[in-house]
Amino acid sequence: MSVPRRLLSVARSSIPHTSRCARRTPQSSFAFTRQQSNVAARKLHQQAPRRAQAATAEQEAIFESTNPALSFPCLDAVESRSETLSRRSLSGPEPSYTSGKHLNFHSKKPLLLDWGGILPEFNVAYETWGTLNGDKSNAILLYTGLSASSHAHSTESNPQPGWWEKFIGSGKPVDTDKYFVICTNVIGGCYGSTGPSSLDPANGERYATRFPILTMEDMVSAQFRLLDDLGIDKLYASVGSSMGGMQSLASGVLFPDRVGRIVSISGCARSHPQTIAMRHIQRQVLMTDPNWNRGFYYDNVPPHAGMKMARELATVTYRSGPEWEQRFGRRRADPSRQPALCPDFLIETYLDHAGEKWCLQYDANSLLYVSKAMDLFDLGQEHRNIINKVRHENQGKLQAFVEGRVSGNEDGLDTCSLILPDQPYEEKEQPADEASVNTETSPSEVPEDLVAGLRPLANIPSLVLGVASDSLFPAWQQEEIANTLKRAGNKHVTHIELGKDKSLFGHDTFLLDLENVGGAVKSFLG
Repeated sequence: MSVPRRLLSVARSSIPHTSRCARRTPQSSFAFTRQQSNVAARKLHQQAPRRAQAATAEQEAIFESTNPALSFPCLDAVESRSETLSRRSLSGPEPSYTSGKHLNFHSKKPLLLDWGGILPEFNVAYETWGTLNGDKSNAILLYTGLSASSHAHSTESNPQPGWWEKFIGSGKPVDTDKYFVICTNVIGGCYGSTGPSSLDPANGERYATRFPILTMEDMVSAQFRLLDDLGIDKLYASVGSSMGGMQSLASGVLFPDRVGRIVSISGCARSHPQTIAMRHIQRQVLMTDPNWNRGFYYDNVPPHAGMKMARELATVTYRSGPEWEQRFGRRRADPSRQPALCPDFLIETYLDHAGEKWCLQYDANSLLYVSKAMDLFDLGQEHRNIINKVRHENQGKLQAFVEGRVSGNEDGLDTCSLILPDQPYEEKEQPADEASVNTETSPSEVPEDLVAGLRPLANIPSLVLGVASDSLFPAWQQEEIANTLKRAGNKHVTHIELGKDKSLFGHDTFLLDLENVGGAVKSFLG
């Protein structure tokens, strides 16, 4: 005997669905109160025994979930990795962040950072290619992107291909028959240079988040300490892409008499809100991983899940939509299988692989510090004035440290007095005349503040290269650099923009396009 439709609804509404993929039923179907359910149930049990047995049998069939629970192999993999790392952490730090054998410059002279922090001593990991000539005038300093090591090209001690392998070498765009090429790992990084994972000489413990806030200019200053040690007074050229393009410009602003040429590829003269927002999200994803532990995760399980997601977010900005349309389209990894909530489309599996591959190759704290330094980047004169004032005020702190009167953080100041506002930010209505200002500003109309800030580069020949398909550092930002340099009086600015007909690789074009990017660099260097 079948159970009445009304009683089936009651029975279903009283059963918790344990399946993760149970179908949702319209709320109106479950309008009965608990009391009504109990009444209906009592009526059901008052039926004749045979009818009751039939009803019970049918109910039991109904009580089993209609659909099986989904499996989540992507989450299983993360949990398995955590368990493995937990066991390994008992025998030492996991993992060790390194990119292979490299040279090391150790400075025992303290470095005062822009925002008042002090590194009592520091290391700069570096590698070189080519030969430094007699008067040391053929040196090129190559700046890296956010997560790159000093290993831009293979060496005898480290034969693994470098991140710019095809661009460096005999007869290549950066010709080692002509130039002595130096590439460093930035301070704040984790591939040999001093960063959050390094030991603090004051107590022998890892810095973790006791590491001071950095700027791009701090990184450049440390690199020029290396040049001093090598006896190189002036660079033939500074060359950089992405974050390296920012540093290349900063080197000319800080040391205009020591830089002969500037190459800035897919960089900017100041960080803009869109990229700041993206890096903020990456940091928040990472910092909310419980294993991050306010930065003190060394010798324990690292925040690999947060790192994986942060990298996946970043990877979305490295390539272009049109390229992914051609490369992946809407294809699924296995169309014969039922869709899943874990990586299913080819683009999802690509992002998952990119995050998984990288999450234990780079230190989480380094990502936080280096990406924040990118956000703080601004070569405008107003910002430079603020930094110069802060540095002047902290000279006494540095002198006291040198004389041994105080340690780096015994000045009685709260090094992080940031508090959240009582009220969240709210949009304010602007007058119509103000809201319409600069809505159609031409890229040629650059801020006077930026013109003043880049004036030290007026006499330095500069190559500025952008890519139309770049969504992370859009081509208008390189156009802004070029126009600002011209307004600052620089008559030797070469500005190249690769259209989408030449490259669909987005921001990663500087790593992949040997013909157009490499060709432009080779022609400019001479």
